Amino acid sequence: MKHVTWMTLSLVILMFLFHAAIMCDARAMVSSQKLRSLAARYNVTSIIVFGDSSVDPGNNNGLPNTWHKGNFLPYGDDFLRSVPTGRFTNGRLVTDFIAAALGYTNEIKAYLDPHLKEEDLVHGVSFASGGSGYDDMTANITNVISLNKQLEYFREYKIRMERLVGKERAHKTMDNAVFILSMGTNDFLQNYYFEPTRSHMFTINQYQRYLITCMETYVKKMHSLGVRRLAVVGMEPFGCMPLIRTIKNSVKCDGEMNQVALSFNLLLKEKVTSLEASLGMRTAFIDIYGVIQNILLYPSRYGFVETKKGCCGSGLTEFGTNLKGSSMCADHSKFIYWDAVHFTESMYYIIAEKAVNSIIATFN
Repeated sequence: MKHVTWMTLSLVILMFLFHAAIMCDARAMVSSQKLRSLAARYNVTSIIVFGDSSVDPGNNNGLPNTWHKGNFLPYGDDFLRSVPTGRFTNGRLVTDFIAAALGYTNEIKAYLDPHLKEEDLVHGVSFASGGSGYDDMTANITNVISLNKQLEYFREYKIRMERLVGKERAHKTMDNAVFILSMGTNDFLQNYYFEPTRSHMFTINQYQRYLITCMETYVKKMHSLGVRRLAVVGMEPFGCMPLIRTIKNSVKCDGEMNQVALSFNLLLKEKVTSLEASLGMRTAFIDIYGVIQNILLYPSRYGFVETKKGCCGSGLTEFGTNLKGSSMCADHSKFIYWDAVHFTESMYYIIAEKAVNSIIATFN
């Protein structure tokens, strides 16, 4: 009973410090000394990220043949010095907030950032690419970085780390890093529902299971490359995106699509649990569906006003390069969505609280 009480108290202290440090100024550097002690307590050496635009800090910037970029205003309008980095939001992402809560840095850098420093490699990087998914075909549609390619970059990263800090320290860093995998929405929205190939090959239930098989294959590859603590982010209620509401010509969320997200989450959680048992790795499933759905239903409880359209442009259809040069709403913090697809920094902060809670509770 004493052990359970201490675990609970530790989590409460962590979340209190996380909330106090970041909400004082969402764009300021967090108090590193206090929070680094928390990182040491939970034995986390770095944050390493794979995924899509939900966690891409700018890897797509240098890709020559894709429109799936966010390295221009109004993206990044609230990011530190109002510099658009390639993040598909107005400020920081969930992974930036997680890194801040664990005391390393105020942001997780893109691995392909030409200005990446050695210290950034040590704290962790993101290999994520907006437009990618568990299905490699999804990334090919928009000419972005597939999950398979992200793992190739991770192999390269490990070699760079060994040269930088030595094999022993690099190995220890990998053992105690928290790896985050966040993707899946593009597989449905950009691929299955709006491209003919997969929908002709699979029913929606078959495609869900195909994606789970793809995810399992890649997680096994990650494990073979040294990944020992993996947090997998579940699907959001993507039927509520302003883009989908517009396409469906409805003020309501698309119930069928949200049900697909829900059922996929059940399969994903089940597979993550089974992989933990079979591979002997530590895993966490971050279920963001309920958190987001509750905010959409009761926005005023969280300080939001607008739930049906994004802050930029018309808020109904634009995202990626289609958003370039668009106007913005007056009060960014009142909007759940930044563009017609992606969330605002305020929304990502709330999701980050859920993520930190799950990670610490699982990996403690």
